[in-house]
Amino acid sequence: MSMRQDREQMLAATFVELADTLVADFDVVDFLHGLANRCVRLLDVDAAGLMLADQRGSLRVIASSNEQAHLVELFQLQHDEGPCLECFQTGLPVSEPDLAAAGQRWPALAPAAVGAGFAAVQALPMRLREDVIGAMNLFMEMPGRLDETGLQVGQALADVATIGLLHERNFRHQEALAEQLQGALNSRVTIEQAKGMLAERLGLDMGQAFELLRGQARARNRRLAELAGAVAGGSEDVTGWETVPGSRSG
Repeated sequence: MSMRQDREQMLAATFVELADTLVADFDVVDFLHGLANRCVRLLDVDAAGLMLADQRGSLRVIASSNEQAHLVELFQLQHDEGPCLECFQTGLPVSEPDLAAAGQRWPALAPAAVGAGFAAVQALPMRLREDVIGAMNLFMEMPGRLDETGLQVGQALADVATIGLLHERNFRHQEALAEQLQGALNSRVTIEQAKGMLAERLGLDMGQAFELLRGQARARNRRLAELAGAVAGGSEDVTGWETVPGSRSG
């Protein structure tokens, strides 16, 4: 099978998985983390991150494909500048093909992103008509832009994911949407706590700790946030977890 055929099959499978959120209960954090991973595999990018708005309309980091992207996303929020914030505020794509030359545009973010190993970035809005609920960041290790096909596929992935989030049960009402998204964001805090505990106890880096936690949740058919809460609260025995393979990507 050619690389093109393999990518086309993966793209079709991804849209089927995204469409499943329209009819089935789903784990929002795990769902969006899987979307970030699929973006890396389907597009000519090296990392991806996703931000969603909380109940106050402020962006929060919800998922990323690796720890470097996660840290750059957090840096954007801490310094109130960067492509995701601009994308969310305008509802339009934001592109920077050469972060090394973007010091005037983003004086804090640009050097931090370069220091993390990224040379270019593309942000795409997570939107449905006038509703913008977040933004998706796509990072590249070499300067350049996504081609037109890549932009269309990336935006389609973001759009379908947004439809799934908005459509789930009573999400047609903004209040219910905000409540669900807030729950996902709160879950992310618990997951970060569990990641830190696993990393310290098992001698892992934060990325490995997350993949281990996610793999255990899938293997046990438990929600990611539920297991993270048990780990963070000390009620889950993690002895021997280091011998269990991490989750599959995607």
